[in-house]
This record gives sequence, structure tokens and C-alpha cells, in this order.
Amino acid sequence: MISIKNEQKTRSKILTLLLLTILVNSALMLFTANTVQAQLAAEQPTSGPLPAGVTADIATYSQAYISYRPNPVGFGQIFLVNIWVTPAPDANRKYLDFKFTITKPDGTVTQFTMDSYVADGTAWFEWIADQVGDWKLKFEFPGCYFPAGRYVAGEIVTAESGGNYYSESVYMPPSSTPEKTITVQEEPIYGWPESQLPTDYWTRPVNTENREWWSILGDYPWYGSGGGGAVWDQYYPDTNPTPNQNYAFIPWVPGPESPHIVWKRQYELGGLVGGDWGSSSDIYWSPAWYNRPTVILAGRGYQPVNKPEPNGPSTQTYWQSYDLRTGEIYWERPLYPGESEPDLIEYAPSSYITGLVGRGIEALPRPEKPYLLSISDGYLRKYDPISGAMILNVSIAPMTRSGGTYYKNGHVLGVQNLGDGNYRLINWTTIGTTGNFQNRIISNTSYARNNLPSSGLTDWNVGVGATISNVEAGDIRVGQRIQSFNLLTGELLWDKTIDEPQYSGSANTADHGLIAVLSDKGFYQAYNLWTGDLVWQTETFDYPWDAPGWGSYSVINAYGKLYWVAMTGIYCIDWDTGNIDWKFEIDAPYPYETEYTGSEGQTVYPFHAPGFCADGKLYIYSCEHSPEAPYYRGLPTVCVDALTGELVWSLGISGSGQHTRNGMMMAIADGYLALGARDGYMFVIGKGKSATTVTAPDDAVPKGTAFTIKGTVLDMSPAQPNTPCVSKDSMKLQMEYLHMQMPIAGIKGDGIITGVPVTLTAIGSDGSYFDIGTVVTDGYSGTFGVSWTPTKEGTYKIIAAFASDESYGSSSATTWVTVGPAQTPGTPIEPEEPETPEEPETPEEPETPEEPETPETPEEPEPEPTETPLITTEVAIVIVVVAACVIGAVAYIAIRKRK
Repeated sequence: MISIKNEQKTRSKILTLLLLTILVNSALMLFTANTVQAQLAAEQPTSGPLPAGVTADIATYSQAYISYRPNPVGFGQIFLVNIWVTPAPDANRKYLDFKFTITKPDGTVTQFTMDSYVADGTAWFEWIADQVGDWKLKFEFPGCYFPAGRYVAGEIVTAESGGNYYSESVYMPPSSTPEKTITVQEEPIYGWPESQLPTDYWTRPVNTENREWWSILGDYPWYGSGGGGAVWDQYYPDTNPTPNQNYAFIPWVPGPESPHIVWKRQYELGGLVGGDWGSSSDIYWSPAWYNRPTVILAGRGYQPVNKPEPNGPSTQTYWQSYDLRTGEIYWERPLYPGESEPDLIEYAPSSYITGLVGRGIEALPRPEKPYLLSISDGYLRKYDPISGAMILNVSIAPMTRSGGTYYKNGHVLGVQNLGDGNYRLINWTTIGTTGNFQNRIISNTSYARNNLPSSGLTDWNVGVGATISNVEAGDIRVGQRIQSFNLLTGELLWDKTIDEPQYSGSANTADHGLIAVLSDKGFYQAYNLWTGDLVWQTETFDYPWDAPGWGSYSVINAYGKLYWVAMTGIYCIDWDTGNIDWKFEIDAPYPYETEYTGSEGQTVYPFHAPGFCADGKLYIYSCEHSPEAPYYRGLPTVCVDALTGELVWSLGISGSGQHTRNGMMMAIADGYLALGARDGYMFVIGKGKSATTVTAPDDAVPKGTAFTIKGTVLDMSPAQPNTPCVSKDSMKLQMEYLHMQMPIAGIKGDGIITGVPVTLTAIGSDGSYFDIGTVVTDGYSGTFGVSWTPTKEGTYKIIAAFASDESYGSSSATTWVTVGPAQTPGTPIEPEEPETPEEPETPEEPETPEEPETPETPEEPEPEPTETPLITTEVAIVIVVVAACVIGAVAYIAIRKRK
């Protein structure tokens, strides 16, 4: 097993080098159908003194320059050196043998030479400062002689066209720079701080200062350079670096981690028909795969849509461009006869083709502008992604149809049939504007077959492909015939028939130097692509539904795993061992809803649609092969962790019955998943914008008095603006309620929607800071309220902040409140002290009085009026308050009785 794996790696490296050799070293060859090669001329440019016996037509001057930074530089850090000579050598010419001398502080001398870039006469390199002290740098230009002739990529060729022709010879004399000093110090020199990857809502275009964002700015579909390397292995360990549509793997893009719907658009009629047709009716089936972009570039979606014909009774196909985040349509235009919507992206410099093919993609500068491509019906068409205008429409004859397989950026590999059993393997480029197909050919070699091996059964990383055909007996499938071919020569490597009947050829795949074949006995077998040896066989899949090998007509390859979407779930198979690492299933909420049973005998939803892997997650529909009404209820789209098999989220969006790779109904980029659904809508899932509000009392609040801070946090996405923001755990309930007419508490009525956390802080006019706390909004209204009791007087700025989460971008709001003096309590009413009556004196024993004389009758005196005592102010206030309370109580009782 180990030897097989090592052999695969060795052969992989060899084949990769062979591919690069074809792409790069033979790039100067100009082929016709019979392979006519453009030769290098006998006389070539030389460095140093003018060759003996040669007199240049033009002898000019030269000036050498050197620049370096930073100075000083920290120990162990890198410094950059730029060197150049003026005047520049001009188009398609270059200077030879720039000499550079580096002298370290300890006297160690390093010398090396390098050529300049073509046309501009510049060069550069980086060096590690591994000694402290003063370093010496010197640049010497030895001079250069350019004979007359036609130059391509710095060399003189015998071709009569292409490149640049110079009728006069030129000699540039030597020059050099003074010795320069760069200081290396112990302390490091700090550079521009790195930009952290965004966790909040972000938009295109991305500022070039955010260099570190490069790893999330990929497009869809992916046809990368196929280079691999340490960076690729760091981000995507054990993942094939060469594009293959059959792998359904999209690198360099983030994927949504919540089922939040940002926007939607209806492209077809869909849903239940009803009426005379009852419940067993549905207006929509397989066209769902049209409801998603065919290309996503720089945050823009591109797709065809059908609209009424302007001057006729029929429909016409339009090509539409829109903002992936909002759905805003930038432009749309008709696709005219002979056109087809682009489905490929090309990244290349505009100067790639100058009559002859240059040095190959790997030797070119970085892309200047991307284009959208359509290769069909024997034509190559290019479109400007901003305007939608066609900028190129050229024949690719003698190639036909798509001209072969677009196997990586700017490269197509196809087979030309010359007749009489003669075939040519044509490796050609889409880059450039030339209308002469011969000038697009990179290599043209003899081939042993009339076509390439099956694209889905080709491991481009090792250069081997296969074909598989059924073996039948009495129209019954009894086995499979596997043939493996060298991709570069067409040579047959091995031919084997196995007694494993085929379920679906689309479920077979080649990767890691192996070809995995699905048997309808319910397991995979993997064979070495080079030798045909059986390497491993999986265990039999779950009985009964997966045991016959039933499932999707597609696979997913990523992270060293083969993901097969079977009838009752998703299996994760290790490419090295064939072990089944895990199986994902999703239970139906009611056991009578489907007939499918899982590993524990529970009722589960079926999986029969293709999906893909992006950002470490699998995105897959649940659906059947050919569903019939009434359809299963609750069929979800799921997001599954590709490494653990754990469910990340699910949402009740059902795809159609389309199940082939070309019918894939999803596209992804920038953290947004676009998918077509059975109801005729395209839904876009990802992070939306939020809006936060906050209010406080307008009037001054006395110090020490509690008051309520109120506000909202609302979803501002076009699909459901001004609705409550809800937690990720509640998102399924919220989205299905808003867009799928489901009960707000879920189908079982036990779901609870929760809101999002809001942090409240206050900043006093004196700069003091108060953490009021964090409160969770109400999930049904989006509102929040919190009580706060300020302890200091002043004017306070109150901030309500909602941090970004998986579903929404962050938002915040500010309000102000004034805290005044504390209330002065009223003077307490104290009862008056009653006067203590004086004790009466004890009377003495009276003497016996004398008999009084009879008095005269006096006049009756008028009685004096009795004085009414006055009440205090406090007593009066108490009386009024008590009276008001009594009146209020009586009124309240009366109202209650009336009710």
C-alpha cells in the first residue's frame, strides 16, 4: 500500500513536469496540422563586449541603477533590490547577464547573474539579512549586443511574422553603479499591518490594501492555474490542485454558515397548482437548474433568462448581470443568433499573444483583466464582464464544438482527427485576440486515440485518464470494462473487466492516482490508474436503500475524501484507505413522510441531487431522482461540515428532480449561495445588512431615577426588509415562515424564535464610561428594552451595538439623555403635640360661709364667639391628596363595573 502511494506521488511529479514542459518549453513552437516548428535563428543577442569583427548599426549609451529597501533592515528580515538599465531594450528584447555582488559584514562575497525582464530592462530579487552590520551592494551591466532580426520573448526567431522586427543592430555599452551600503540591525523593521479577514458584511471591489483578503476572493466556476504547492496544501490539504468539474470543489470562496436568505427572484411559475388538480399537483419540475448564475465574477452574477420577444410572439434569451449581494440588475441584453451565454472565466494579461504564443501562462505577468468565455459550435467568444459586449468571435477550426476540455485557466486540450487513424493532441490557449487558430497552439503531438479519456475519469494532476463501459449479458448489467490511458500520448496503460455491475457511470471518479468505481452491489472499488491494481474496497453501504448502490449521479472530491451522495445520506470515504469515516443523515419529522429508512431504521429524507464543497462545507439538496406528486414535505437543502459530518444548517428549500452534474442548481462565491428551487425562485443565502435603533427619554431624568432604553435590531435584506433579526438557531424557523408559508413555530408547533444580543454602553460628558449591559432582542418584534439608573449628573451618549454574526452585518445607533439633580423630597408632616392640661390645685377645706345677701338680678351677658382653629399648609395638601385618591378609587370601581 505504501509503495503504491509513493509510486503515485513519483509519477504525479513526473507527469506534472511533463505537462509544464509542454506548456512552457515548447511554447515558441508554431504548429500547423502537420507540426511546422518555428526555429531560433543562428545569431542571438550576446552580453559583454561587442563581438569580434562586428560593427553595430547603432552604438548608444547605458546607465545602471540600483535601489534597495528598507535601509536599515532588521536581522533575519528580507530586503528588496531593484536594478535596471536605461535606455530600455524595447519590445520583445531583454538584457542579458546582469551581474550583482553582495559583500557581507564578515567579508563573505556572493556573486550571481540574471537576465532582465523583456522590454523594460529591469530585474529584482529579495535577500535575507542574516548578519548584523553594514553590507555592500554593487550592480554591473556588462553591455549587450542586439543583432537585427525578429524578436520573440528575448530571442531571435526565423518566423516571418509575430513578435517585433528590428532592421538595425544595436550595441549597449557596459555601465555599473557605485558600491552601496545597507545596514542590518538587531531590531526588526515593522511593515504595513496585515488586514484581518472580514467577519462583518463586506462588499466589492476590495481595496488593494487588503492584500490578505486574497484567499476569499475566488470566483465561480473555478478553473485555476493547477499549480498546487505549499500555499495550496496549507489551505486545502490532500486536495487535488487541478480543476475538474467532476470534483465539485470550489476553492478560495467563503460559504454561508447560516440559512439566512438575502434576496430572491422568481424566474418560473412554481408551487402547488390545486383547484381541479387537487393536492397531487405541481407546476414545476426540472428547469430549476437554470435558476442560478452560470458565472460569478468579482461579486457579480451572470445568467440567461427568458423574456418576451420584443417584436414577436415567442421568447428570447437575455443575458443578465446583477449584484450577488443585493440582486440589483446592472444590465441585461439579448443573446443574438449564434451566441451562447458564457460559462467560463479567463484571467490573462492583454499582451499574452503578439502574433506568436509567448512563454506559457506560468511565465507571464499577473492577470490584467478577466474575460467571460463561451467555447461552442467551433467558435471562441469573449465578453467584457462590465458591459456584456462581445469583444472576440473567432473560429477554432480545425477543432470542433468546444475544442476539447478547458482543463485550467486559458488552456484547452483536444484531439484533432486527421483521418486514416491519425490523431493529434492539440494543446491550445484561449488567451489573446488573434483570429488565427494556429497562433494559439502551444503544442501539437501525435496521439493514439480519437478522443481524450472521460473528463470526469481523468486525474489531471498525474496525467492519466480512463474510460468505463458496461458489460452486459442478456441486456443485464453484469460487469464493467475499465481502460486507462496516458493523457499525454493516448497510450493504453491497462484494460480490465471487473465483475461489478455499474449503477451509474457519473458516480465514478478519478483522483489521487486512483479510479473509484461504484458497484451496484453497494460499495466502491479503487484501482491504481497506472497499473490497474485493486487498492481498496469500501464496506457495503447501509441496507436496504444504499446497498444496491442507489444515489446521486455525481460525487464530490476534497480534503482527501470522496463524498458520495447516496439515497439515504452522504458517505465520506477516505481516498487512501477506503474507510468510511462518517455518514450524514437527516431525519424526517414524521415517520410516514418518506419511505426511506436510515442506519437506525428511522425515516429519513432522500439525497439524489448533486452538490459541491466550498469553505470546508458541503452544500447539497435533498430530493429524489424522478419525484412524483404529491411530493415529500420538508425536503431540505443542507450545509454539512466536510470534515466531521455535522449538520451546520438546513432550510426547507427543495430542488427539482435534476440530478446530473451539469444540472447542478447551485453556485457560490463571496459567502453567498445561489440556488434554484422547485417553486420557481432563485434564493441567495448569505449575510445581510442590519439596522439598529435606540431611544431614551427626551426630558431630563433626575439622578438616581431608573428609566428605560428602547430600540430595535432589524434585518434590512431585500428579501425581508424591516423584519426582526433572529439568532442562527432560529433562522430556519424565520426563513421558512417568511418565505415558505410555514407556521412561525415550525411544523410541530414547538419552535421558539430568539433574537440577537445588543450591547448598551453610556459615555458621560466628562468622559466616564458605563457598561449598561447586553440584552437579547425579542425574536418576534426585533425590539429590546433595558432599565438603567444613572448615578451621576450630566449628558450621556448611549450606544446600542449589534455585532456581526453568521447572518447579519453589524449595526449600531446612538441617542442622548440628560441626567439632572435628584428630586428634593417634600417636608414631612408631623402631628402637633397636644397641650398637657394643668393639674388642678387641691382645694383647702372651705370655711362655713356666712349667709349671703340676696343679690340683685344681673343682666344676662352676650356670649363671646368661639374661635375656629386654622390648619397648616401641609395638612391642606394631605387632605387634597387623600380626596384625589378617594375620587380615583371610586372612578376605577365604576369603570370596572361598567366593563
